[in-house]
Amino acid sequence: MSDADKTFQLPPHDHVFLGRDHEQAERRTWGVIILCSIMMIAEIIGGALFGSLALIADGLHMSTHAGALLLAALAYTFARKYANDRSFSFGTGKFGDLAGYSSAIVLAMIALLIGYEAVSRLLHPIPISFNEAIPIAVLGLAVNVVSAWLLSGGHDHSHGHHHFHDADDGEQDEREPGFEEHDHPHGHGAHHRDNNMRAAVVHVMADAAVSVLVIVGLLLARAFGWLWMDPLAGLIGAMVIANWSVGLLRDTGGILLDRTPDPRMAERVRQLIESEGDQVTDLHLWRLGPGHLGAIVSVATTGRREAAHYRQRLATLADLSHVTVEVQHPYPSTG
Repeated sequence: MSDADKTFQLPPHDHVFLGRDHEQAERRTWGVIILCSIMMIAEIIGGALFGSLALIADGLHMSTHAGALLLAALAYTFARKYANDRSFSFGTGKFGDLAGYSSAIVLAMIALLIGYEAVSRLLHPIPISFNEAIPIAVLGLAVNVVSAWLLSGGHDHSHGHHHFHDADDGEQDEREPGFEEHDHPHGHGAHHRDNNMRAAVVHVMADAAVSVLVIVGLLLARAFGWLWMDPLAGLIGAMVIANWSVGLLRDTGGILLDRTPDPRMAERVRQLIESEGDQVTDLHLWRLGPGHLGAIVSVATTGRREAAHYRQRLATLADLSHVTVEVQHPYPSTG
């Protein structure tokens, strides 16, 4: 029987590419949602009882804030729930990036709305109830500071099972972390980011930044009668939010399109393979989840090295969590 006719039975393995703190991040996000929801209800009820339109408006604003965080929380929940679903060929690690991309679009829309409102008020100033607006802005800032503190717990990115596949002999080797020394040639790069948590924090920080600017604008407007300071502060806040939104869109969009997450890592893979005179003829490197990279490597060699040899060399790169190696020989395989 030829090699082409042989059937190899591969041991089952999972494709879970979630960070070690995934569940903690999920709980923190739900906690912040509860906090925002309580504040939202309190502000709307308080505004209705005391006849404060500004308080009701801030409560409604808080509802959009909670809605954006809900997107992040659901992404964590669904990624965990379907982590072992075999229909996801490379796991559910990108749920967070998808949520981050969606959040970035929401942030961009918020920036446009704030910018539009700011320009409108610059052209057509309206009276401001300073004694009511300033305390509400301070309250909003306090909520955002607490939210940021809750969300920004320590993130410990982990590397799950390392799955190595041979394209030439069908064997598979799984290594647990610590199998041998792991090499991080450039430290924890962008592919370690939890973009879902990043998007949630950006929402909170954007709101906090706008709150600070609004407070400063209101204080100056009340002290000197500069009504234009309030919309100017809003316009500056809109530009800050837009800038953060563009960065988040760029990073998450690249991940969703399987852009090479770290050119230095790709070069490191090439160096490890080609250091013995072999040639990498094709290399695909993409992100599977926070701290997890997938790679498909095709190697041309004039020697008799098999895929296991290259697997052993690549095993020193802890970030490679799912690797397929294809070896091209100039001579017929002898099995």
